[in-house]
Parts: sequence; structure tokens; C-alpha cells
Amino acid sequence: MEQTRQLNMTAMSTQTESNTTTKKEEPAWEHKVAMKVSGVSIAVNLLLSLFKLLAGILAHSGAMISDAIHSASDVGSTFVVIVGVNLSSKKSDKEHQYGHERMECVSSIILSGLLLATGIGIGMSGIENIIKSTSGESIAIPGTLALIAAVVSVVAKEWMFWYTRGAAKKINSGALMADAWHHRSDAMSSVGAFVGILGARLGFPILDPLASVAICVLIVKASVEIFKDAVDKMVDHSCDEETEERMKNVISEVKGVKGIDLLQTRLFGSKMYVDIEISAEGDISLTEAHEIAEDVHHTVENSFKDVKHCMVHVNPVNA
Repeated sequence: MEQTRQLNMTAMSTQTESNTTTKKEEPAWEHKVAMKVSGVSIAVNLLLSLFKLLAGILAHSGAMISDAIHSASDVGSTFVVIVGVNLSSKKSDKEHQYGHERMECVSSIILSGLLLATGIGIGMSGIENIIKSTSGESIAIPGTLALIAAVVSVVAKEWMFWYTRGAAKKINSGALMADAWHHRSDAMSSVGAFVGILGARLGFPILDPLASVAICVLIVKASVEIFKDAVDKMVDHSCDEETEERMKNVISEVKGVKGIDLLQTRLFGSKMYVDIEISAEGDISLTEAHEIAEDVHHTVENSFKDVKHCMVHVNPVNA
């Protein structure tokens, strides 16, 4: 009974000590990476959207104009990312003792809404032109300039996707990853625009507005996926099973740990919180039990860079 009381006091000691300090604040370099990528994104999208808009107007392509609007929406979404990253990187304060990481989720949700609105607008425009075509009205045949613009857009946006995605994975930014998929959806919409424009020039003018509808579907799908990911990170969704299994393996290797009674994880923006109950020998001293708990605490936080905080509770093995 006395040993049980000591071990439970150990857990309380570990929890109290861990609560007094935050594991690690958002490193300055992560913020710089996000700002650099966002700056490049804004510059590329401004130039690309202007080029595609002029090409769409001059070459009489509704699909290319829709694609230009999509690229222009990327500029707005990047500003949302900048605001989200700046807010989420703020240090903990008296009113927000667990930090501000979830603000990045809010920016991702706003971004998904912008994507959804853009996709629906493009789809409605395409459907309107399809109705005109089926009712006997003529649709303008797109010019060669629209085809060239589509190719340029595919190359530029696919490069932006991989560039932004690489940075997002490097700093584990949900908002930046959402922006990367915004680039990918733009690249896919440009592929659809190319197919539609080419088909229209080959004698099937209805393919141009059909391409707009296809682009709409792709954009809406991307917006739903971004929204779901952001919501998961706001409602304490657990991390993936693979991560939890790796965590259990790491904990089991800590000297003195006889078993893992409980492992719970919850996502907190781009970070995660971990609650652990381990078992140790029931006849060891309070100091020894405390050292084991501390070893587990530091091992988990050092082995998994996304862990913002780890709470450890110790139970006697015979309990």
C-alpha cells in the first residue's frame, strides 16, 4: 500500500514538473520557412493568374478564365495561411496556456471554405455554358494562346505543389499543406482546362465548359479533405496507429518500464499531446520510480518532434 502511494506520488511529481515548462516553442526557423514559401506562392500566383486571365479573354476560353480565377483565389488563401501561421506560432500566455497551434486549423477551415466557394462558382459557370450549347447557342472556339497558358500553368502549379508540400512536411504545418493541395488542385484544373480547350479546337466546343465542371469537382473534393483534416486536429482526434505503435516500442525500451497500461494521444493543431500510464516494480523507491517516469517523459518528447507535451503516470506492476 505504501509503495502504491509512493508511485502515485511519483506520477504527480512528474506531471507537476512537466506542466511547469512547455516542451518547446515553435522554432523561429519554422516561421521563416512558412513566410518564405508564402511569399513565393503569392508572387507566382499573381503573375500566373494575370497571364491566364489575359489568355482566356484573348483566346475566348471559359475554362481558362475559370482557371485564372482559381489561381487568383490562391493569393487570398496564402494570406490566410500567413495569418494562421503567425497566430499559431505565438508563445503561450496567461489566457492560452496550451499555446495557439489550433489557430492554424482555423485558417485551414477558412481556406477550405474559399476553395469550396471557388469550385462551386467555376462549376456554375460551366453548367451555364453547357446549357447554352445544348439549347443551340454557339460557343466560341478557344485560341492557341489558351492552350499555351494551360501548359505553363500545369508546370508552374505542379512545381509549387511539391515546393510547398516539402516545406509543409518539414515544419509540420497543416495550413501550409492545405495551401500545397490548393496548388495541386490548380494544376489539375489546368490539366482539365487543357483537355477542354484542345477538344474544343478539335471540333467539340462543349468540352471547354465540361472541363470547367470537372475542375469544380476536383476543387470541391480538395476543400472537403482540407476541412476534415483541420476538424480532426481541433476535436482531439488521436494520432495514427503507426505513430502510437512506434511510441509504445520506444517506451518499452526505457529501463525500468515493465508494461504500458495506457497510451492516449490527441492532436492539437500541428502538435500532439500524449498521456501515458506505465507499470514499474512495486517495491522500488520513490526516487527510482520518479527517474523512470522522467526517462519516459523525455524519451517520448525527444523521439517524436511533434509531441508538444507528454504526461506520465506510474502504476505498481502487481496492480
